[in-house]
Amino acid sequence: MSDQLIRGRVLTFVKEPAGVDDAGSYRFFEDGAVFVSKGKIAGVGPYGDVAKHVGPSVKIADHRPHLVMPGFIDTHLHFPQTQAIASYGAQLLEWLNTYIFVEEQKFKAPEHAAFIADRFMDELLSNGTTTAAAYCSVHPESVDAFFTAAEERNMLMIGGKVMMDRNAPDALRDTPEKGYDETKALIAKWHGRGRAHYAISPRFAITSTPEQMEVSRVLAAEHPDCYVQTHLSENRDEIAFATSLYPEAKDYTDIYARYELLGRKTLLGHCIHLSDREISVLAKTGAVGVFCPTSNLFLGSGLFDRDRFDRLGARHAVATDVGGGTSFSMLETMDEAYKVLHLQGQRLSPLNSFYMLTLGNARALDLEHRIGSLHAGADADIVVLDSRAKPAMELRMQVASTLAEELFVLQTMGDDRSVAEVYVAGKPMKSGRRETKAEAVRALAMA
Repeated sequence: MSDQLIRGRVLTFVKEPAGVDDAGSYRFFEDGAVFVSKGKIAGVGPYGDVAKHVGPSVKIADHRPHLVMPGFIDTHLHFPQTQAIASYGAQLLEWLNTYIFVEEQKFKAPEHAAFIADRFMDELLSNGTTTAAAYCSVHPESVDAFFTAAEERNMLMIGGKVMMDRNAPDALRDTPEKGYDETKALIAKWHGRGRAHYAISPRFAITSTPEQMEVSRVLAAEHPDCYVQTHLSENRDEIAFATSLYPEAKDYTDIYARYELLGRKTLLGHCIHLSDREISVLAKTGAVGVFCPTSNLFLGSGLFDRDRFDRLGARHAVATDVGGGTSFSMLETMDEAYKVLHLQGQRLSPLNSFYMLTLGNARALDLEHRIGSLHAGADADIVVLDSRAKPAMELRMQVASTLAEELFVLQTMGDDRSVAEVYVAGKPMKSGRRETKAEAVRALAMA
């Protein structure tokens, strides 16, 4: 892999912003550069300072006047739901039974799983997302397809087979023993291979018996370097159903606590209707509540209370939750996050939004040493953003005078068209795919 210098208006966060004016929370170079060597970041700073330390033969990718930032990170979504996005008219449990469980049965077929996995990874990259934590289906074939597609693109991805042995169609059920054996084999095959990280994934308490929750506990104890991902408190009917299945638990959160599934590597999707006691348990264990604004609005689930998480000291992240979520774009996700919080009298500054998309989500995954910021030694996962990508954005930008204003324009009006380029371990991915598709069209025309 050849060395290169990526030039542009470089922005990276160093800590969580205290507010919209917290200039100490980030480093910004109006004419900056990121020096990439062997897939890693070797230097960051003003262009003149970085350029004088590299050889004259180093390729320069000049992206001025665009913003150069760390690649976006999505902490919760479902790759088998890629074709089920925008399924009309149901709340969570009905939506699962009407659309999602039907769709996920297709992933027993390796060819279908591979086809969707390729499209899924390309959608992420088109939207500037270079790392995601995703659920696969119950089928090992879906996990193989997911990690194979990620490996072909050299993406740092987190994923795992869902485990569910009740309250689902027969074709989507495993057993506690099968769930354990297949997960164990998939961890051995994929975890730590290249940039792959495995997530032990009991779907949620409704679809796992106590016996399967127990084997999930055993797996998590045997593989403490793996993630655990599941769902918590998304919908009031879900809460009532889950707690009825585990009547000995104090509340929904206590179900997972009793099986020792809460820890710093635990990602809990949604966490909307939690009591103070439950949030305090998350704070004590270090588990992460994942805010999924477009999904929560689309399914009518409720509003995530970020300020209460902060007040009680609990960690949180943000995610698209495709296909309940309505967009692969983390920009559009933060647009909806702003509105969800605004409805509750809570502020989300543009600095905080872009912190969450990058360093904040990296910290939630305990991967800030590798991704989420532009620093020497980090993986060279980078997004280039065009704040004038659409005519309406260009018009708005004519009167934007600060970096925070520009970020808010991107957050509020941006989408995949605002992503000018994406680098994965230093390799350009968006322009490369355009060239590949163009070559394929030319080849067909000549055939």
